[in-house]
Amino acid sequence: MPHGRKASDGSTTLHGTLTRLVPTTEADLDLLAGWFASPDFVRYWGGVPLSRTEVAAKYVGRRRPRVRSYLVLQPDAQGRGLGPDATRALLAHLGGELGWRRVTVDPVRENVRAVRAWEKAGFWQVPGEPGDLLMEFRFP
Repeated sequence: MPHGRKASDGSTTLHGTLTRLVPTTEADLDLLAGWFASPDFVRYWGGVPLSRTEVAAKYVGRRRPRVRSYLVLQPDAQGRGLGPDATRALLAHLGGELGWRRVTVDPVRENVRAVRAWEKAGFWQVPGEPGDLLMEFRFP
């Protein structure tokens, strides 16, 4: 199965083994704004809920084509291996189709679940700013 499929608007839907990553759109704004206001999410995302306006500016395609945001899964789906699967699908797109050589992420160190998911997808910890966690994936 191909890792990505282009839509008429130039966006790409990515397919993992267990997941499908779809580019976010204006229709996803209510869902995303709810997530960014959830106490469980906010705890690991700066400690302050994002406003609907901030979510729209960052995550529903207004920064395209420079930045692409994808919708993967809901928080109640945690613990099923979907995060690493979605990450591998994204990496296949970035490295295979776009030619990237390196990807870095900076999860909150205390978000053990997220750190483990990044590690399962092939990321490892690299030196960063004191107190911060920086993880990297390098393509062969």
